[in-house]
Amino acid sequence: MRRLTVALGDRSYDVIVGRGVVAELPTLLPASAARAAVVTQVGIDVEIELPGLEVETFVIGQGEGAKSLATIETLMSGFAAMGLTRNDVVIGVGGGMVTDVAGFAASAWHRGIPVVHVSTSLLGMVDAAIGGKTGVNLPEGKNLVGAFWQPSGVLCDLDFLDTLPPREMRCGLGEMAKYHFLTGDDLLAMDLEERVARCIEIKAEVVASDEREGGRRALLNYGHTLAHALEIATHHELAHGEAVAIGLIYAAELGFELGRIDAERVQAHRAVVAGEYDLMTRPPPGLDADELVALMYRDKKALGSGLTFVLDGAAGVEVVTGVDEAPVRAALSRMLSS
Repeated sequence: MRRLTVALGDRSYDVIVGRGVVAELPTLLPASAARAAVVTQVGIDVEIELPGLEVETFVIGQGEGAKSLATIETLMSGFAAMGLTRNDVVIGVGGGMVTDVAGFAASAWHRGIPVVHVSTSLLGMVDAAIGGKTGVNLPEGKNLVGAFWQPSGVLCDLDFLDTLPPREMRCGLGEMAKYHFLTGDDLLAMDLEERVARCIEIKAEVVASDEREGGRRALLNYGHTLAHALEIATHHELAHGEAVAIGLIYAAELGFELGRIDAERVQAHRAVVAGEYDLMTRPPPGLDADELVALMYRDKKALGSGLTFVLDGAAGVEVVTGVDEAPVRAALSRMLSS
């Protein structure tokens, strides 16, 4: 078992990684809690034992369509009915969608109550459950409504990964691939527990230095600008991690188009995404370049005029603003026609 810390002063919290660590859940709950609202989904088989607490379970829908304000409203009504107070706790048990929704609901209920996440997917463990970014979608875009609300603790029980469907595992690998380019670490030399823990350490260090994404934290969005556009354009037939894998290759192609990296560095991206993780590297056929560009303009990370991307370069991965549309389209054309 590894216990890592997201260092945020008096709001610091632990992330516990290992097998069987779900048993540690009671140690992460606030002492004041008399009630626990467990937010989860059908098919997530996790036994939550909280002696002495009144526990009510709320099962939310599957898929990105359920990651909505309507779901938040339903949860709020349920919280009211059970008498959930500011001293109580919300527990998100599931993958990234569940922890995003549970975290946002906790941030808004009584203007903020504690939330603890029990992450059951690789994507959640290395990304979504950690760092306090919560939110839901609108038809106009992904995660456009949300809040920064740090959990009181996170559990990453690797036992859950043994039964994770292959597609869900690929989604986590898409996010994990991102970390290969944020550091020089040889993640592939590590076993699964070490690799998950190292990804969490990287994210925790970045979050501690820039909690509200005013600068450095945006680096964690590497590959995400096109990824979010692809999710919307495919009506979420592409899952998030699958889209991020493609987005990483696109970011490399755009970096090459802008003269920031050479062809060898582009190939290094392909070697990790396709070679090591066996993930998709190009968008599905039939997508419209104009629609994808329009969706990228709408991305919530856009800053000022032009487009905003996180791109690799001589100084490493960094945020690049004001990117002209011509190279964006040139790199996209290569991706769509390859």
